[in-house]
Amino acid sequence: MIKLFISARNCYLCSKIIPMLENKLFFVDNIIVNREISDIFFCCDLSKCKGACCTLESEFGAPLRKEEIEKIAEVIPEVLEYLSPDHQEAVGKGFFDFKYEEYLVKSINNKACVFAFFENGIAKCALEKAYFEKNTSFRKPISCHLFPIRISNFGTDVLRYERFSECSPALEYGKQLKLSIMEFCKEALVRIYGVEWFNKMKSIFGK
Repeated sequence: MIKLFISARNCYLCSKIIPMLENKLFFVDNIIVNREISDIFFCCDLSKCKGACCTLESEFGAPLRKEEIEKIAEVIPEVLEYLSPDHQEAVGKGFFDFKYEEYLVKSINNKACVFAFFENGIAKCALEKAYFEKNTSFRKPISCHLFPIRISNFGTDVLRYERFSECSPALEYGKQLKLSIMEFCKEALVRIYGVEWFNKMKSIFGK
């Protein structure tokens, strides 16, 4: 099935790479999922990583879907109270950029997301804080909610696990809990693809 997908799009590079990964890549409906999402254990351990995903060193923060920009703009008044003055100022100047052919949340000093704030020394998301306190109906960008799963697109969504050294405590904690990336990210996966799709993925991977 994967070979047919590739040949239909005449993708030379993918035709060389994907045959080597055929035992790892599976179709769930029209979505390609890397089996490592099912096989690797993962659960955030904020006491050890200190919310590193909100402060990874990078010119920009998380990818945004175009439709998320308006939703975020609508909730900014409820979000600002959780942010420090410098983050409030940054958000006021515009919270996203369009670069590398995608929308990206801005970061401050090539590190902290503009929506990051610190609580007891742990970096957290002000968008999510406002959501949990029932002040908004938008939780956070789907790319953040799915982390450490990333979505690439080769004519269809391709789900993969993105490794960061900062997340090594999550691998250990996930092993202790016997919680896979797939289960850890269940809420986000259901949010984007639906519960029937999630259950089908579990069935494919024998979970």
